[in-house]
Amino acid sequence: MFARVTCGTRMYRLSSDDIALFTLVVERGSFAAAAMETGQTASAVSRAISRLEDKLGVRLLERTTRRLALTAEGEQLLAHGEGILAAIEAAESDVTATSGRPRGRVRVSMGSALARHPFAAALGDFAGRYPDIRLELIITDRRVDLIGEQIDVAIRTGPLADSSLIARRIGESRRVVCASPDYLARRGVPETPEDLCRHTCMTIAGHAYLSEWPMRDAAGTVRSVTVRSAMSTDSALMLRDMAVAGVGIVRLAKFVISDALADGRLVPLLIDHHVDEPFPIWALTPPGRRSTPRVRAFIDFAAELVVGR
Repeated sequence: MFARVTCGTRMYRLSSDDIALFTLVVERGSFAAAAMETGQTASAVSRAISRLEDKLGVRLLERTTRRLALTAEGEQLLAHGEGILAAIEAAESDVTATSGRPRGRVRVSMGSALARHPFAAALGDFAGRYPDIRLELIITDRRVDLIGEQIDVAIRTGPLADSSLIARRIGESRRVVCASPDYLARRGVPETPEDLCRHTCMTIAGHAYLSEWPMRDAAGTVRSVTVRSAMSTDSALMLRDMAVAGVGIVRLAKFVISDALADGRLVPLLIDHHVDEPFPIWALTPPGRRSTPRVRAFIDFAAELVVGR
């Protein structure tokens, strides 16, 4: 949502997310306090406010070592912004109150592997639970600009870059080394990490660390085994399908292969050696967006779905 705000004699088109973060910083009195509430770092909040100032071409806050002080332009934006946010909240409440259910469009971005496993099969349940919410799914393995592309929620995995986005940890997954029974019947079962060098291993392209498979030796020492990749691709789903087809050994997130592990199409390997490296799954939202009922409903549903994946 956008609002037209006048600072001085000029008019600017700002998003409600811009206004919400700026208002929160002023209310809390520091970048650090606002960061604590939004789950960001103080430097990320500071940079977001600096970008807002650059967009407006004016200084909104005077920064000192002890406190933040509003400039005249900042006071103008705060006065307009509080009214705008109140109007948005009132509109949201009025709309949802008509049926007692969240409603409206939610734009969601996620990678192709997560979209297929586990979201694809479960979104019918979400539609049944929230018939007045219209989901718009953007499935891509690139990192999207949530604010620029008007995304309400992005589901991502692994460590997060420092940003002004609000992050909620909704679950975690682990990695599994595995292959198909057909492949193992032809090539044998690796018993030690050193055996991997005699096998066809397949990895995710573009991420060198994913070719370093952490293994524990007999003494309990963890070390990385550099896998010589016979094949690589930027698609986790492609690796999964090749592994199921008996092409080679992969190391993938459990949520990508959970169904194939459950029905025996893939078999876990090196269980006593492999370090599965749990990693987080996040729901990211622009500042101010998470509080809307429809967005909150989707994030809560996603948390139910991916926990322990």
